[in-house]
Amino acid sequence: MEQITRLWQSLSWKQRASLGGALVAVIALLAAAVEWNRQRDLRPLFTKLEPEDAGSIVARLKSANVRYRVSDGGTVLVPSDRVAELRLEMASAGLPRTGRVGFELFDQTNLGVTDFAEQVNFRRALEGELERSVMSLAEVERARVHVTFAKESLFTENRQPAKASVMVKLRPGARLSPQNVVAVQHLTASAVEGLAPEAVSVLDMAGNLLSRPALELDGEGRHSSAMLEFRQSLEREYLAKIRATLDPLLGPDRYRAGVNVECDFTSGEQSEETFDPSKSVMVTSAHTEDVSGAAATAGIPGTASNLPRPAPRLPGSSSGVSRKTENITYQTSRVVRHIKIPQGSLRRLSVAVLVDHKLRWEGEGARARRVLEPPSPETLKIVRDVLAGVVGFQQDRGDQILVESLPFESTLLAEPPATRAPSGGPAPGGFVPPAWAKPLLDKAPLPVWLGAAASLLIVLLAAAWLLLRRLFRRTPAASVDPAAAALRGGATPAQIAAADDSALEKQALAALEHNRAEKERLEREALLALQKQLPTQTKKAEVLKKAIAEQTRKDPEATAQLIRTWMTENR
Repeated sequence: MEQITRLWQSLSWKQRASLGGALVAVIALLAAAVEWNRQRDLRPLFTKLEPEDAGSIVARLKSANVRYRVSDGGTVLVPSDRVAELRLEMASAGLPRTGRVGFELFDQTNLGVTDFAEQVNFRRALEGELERSVMSLAEVERARVHVTFAKESLFTENRQPAKASVMVKLRPGARLSPQNVVAVQHLTASAVEGLAPEAVSVLDMAGNLLSRPALELDGEGRHSSAMLEFRQSLEREYLAKIRATLDPLLGPDRYRAGVNVECDFTSGEQSEETFDPSKSVMVTSAHTEDVSGAAATAGIPGTASNLPRPAPRLPGSSSGVSRKTENITYQTSRVVRHIKIPQGSLRRLSVAVLVDHKLRWEGEGARARRVLEPPSPETLKIVRDVLAGVVGFQQDRGDQILVESLPFESTLLAEPPATRAPSGGPAPGGFVPPAWAKPLLDKAPLPVWLGAAASLLIVLLAAAWLLLRRLFRRTPAASVDPAAAALRGGATPAQIAAADDSALEKQALAALEHNRAEKERLEREALLALQKQLPTQTKKAEVLKKAIAEQTRKDPEATAQLIRTWMTENR
């Protein structure tokens, strides 16, 4: 410690500050490395959580003293060794709940809750359960459901039916078919009392209405888009049936067909009551008859009249009473019908078919003559009868089928066989392509392929020329070492030494020859230069001296090489 203290005291304040900063940086770096190592071990527990679910999961992790981290996108990260365990614990607690609670909201009884709060909780629970049911579809990633219960009232005009809306978020690349949309509507309507499937609206997150609206007129009395789509679907269905029937009979390119459908989109109820006066039936019958055989009481009132032996009656008095009554009611027969008119019923159907003429050529070459043959009346009649059976022709309804024959434009502009050059066939010049070239000629004509081949050939030639030019510009390869060659061939040391001597002799002779030629060249250049510049009376020694000096200044390397050569020759 004393040495450390003396060392610390011997340092200046700058050195102390630098040492302290370095110590703090090392500690911070170590702490960051430890924290990074801890964070690297975290793995996703759940992803894409709603805020409500994320808050519940984080609260449970805090209570369990589990290290966690929340990242963007609703992802909760936990240590990798506890991912499976924590998922099971969260599943047992009913988490995640997809953002909305279900009927588990009523697991705890609250005696102080009001009736309004009870109704609100019931609606929340019902909407949450419907969301879970809709999200069970494979195409749906998220769902939101809103339900409005029916409003009851004593007055009919104040009553309101139940309504609901379902918003779905589809998975990437998925789509809901019309059958799935209808299924979602019926699922929601079956779970809510008094809710009709037509009152459920289904839309996606982009605001597109997926549920098909009712076939009704808009505010200005025009047909809605659903009506037009329904009519077009009927026309496409009829046209598909016609093509499937006439293609084998006439050929796919030998006719054209069109269908026009008139639909009745009015709907309602009709009541009909019919009376038949020729038929009557007894409805009620009443018959009453009263008869009395005893004599009526008569005489003078008093005791004498009531005695067992009354006094004789007066002449003209009645001896009994009789009454008969009969009442019969008859009514003519009647028929009462209640008819509900369907919406979108077929009112009228019109079908038109145009059949092409057959083309035949008479003659050959330039004298070929075009002959058009219309289809026979029997063929047209067969086509009409077949169409009547396919589309369900009803003359009482006003249906109409038109079958006519006219030559098509392609038939009128067809070329004679002699001048035509179909793909894969003989060309005008008499060239017959091989079998492997037919697919290529189907994609592009022969001149295009010839031009492409010529361009490719030019490119290959240019590349070959550049390659050969580069090879010729390179320096010649070094001569093979005879000693190395002999060693590779398995020669003896004496043979290797002889090979080395011969190689050295050859190299020395080549060098001497080169130096001699170089010397002669320099001498000739010097003499030529002096003959042009100096007078003829100058001495030869001076001329050579000046020429050698000038040549040395111009090319010192060549001069040095020349001197080395002279020294080698003298040696």
